[in-house]
Amino acid sequence: MNLSEEQKAAVARWVGEGASVADVQKRLGEEYSLRPTYMDVRFLIDDLELTLADKPAPKEPPPAPPPADSGAKTAGHDGTMHSDTAETELIDDGAAPGGGGKVAVTIDKITKPGSLVSGAVTFGDGNKAQWFLDQMGRLALNPSTPGYKPSQADVMAFQRELQSIIEQQGGMF
Repeated sequence: MNLSEEQKAAVARWVGEGASVADVQKRLGEEYSLRPTYMDVRFLIDDLELTLADKPAPKEPPPAPPPADSGAKTAGHDGTMHSDTAETELIDDGAAPGGGGKVAVTIDKITKPGSLVSGAVTFGDGNKAQWFLDQMGRLALNPSTPGYKPSQADVMAFQRELQSIIEQQGGMF
């Protein structure tokens, strides 16, 4: 493709401003009544030793939320029971202090299979989680927001509230 020096300068300016090959092709048609093919423009950009701006990386969709915690247990090779869901560490020393709100704990009317007791908690910052206590006395937390870790103050309030509720129920779990 033969372009005048003025047209080559315009192409260089457009590419310098971040125009894509398709943008240059369109502008050559609009401003100079030229109808080059996409490949013609691509070769022109290469011939002029111009570098196209990198396109921003496409945004990845957010990860799918984890499946609801069924609390299901499966037998391992050694015969011991293991949870199908990962347990979440309850204390995050690096977390900011609690959200200032009250921690609310509820106990499920129908306990999740494989648990002594289970329920839900809403932390002071409004984040929610499902929890359960297994036969070994281990407390597991499954937050609604993936990766969420409550503040140490909220965890302590949760444990106090849970203990209080269990004592009110007569500790019959």
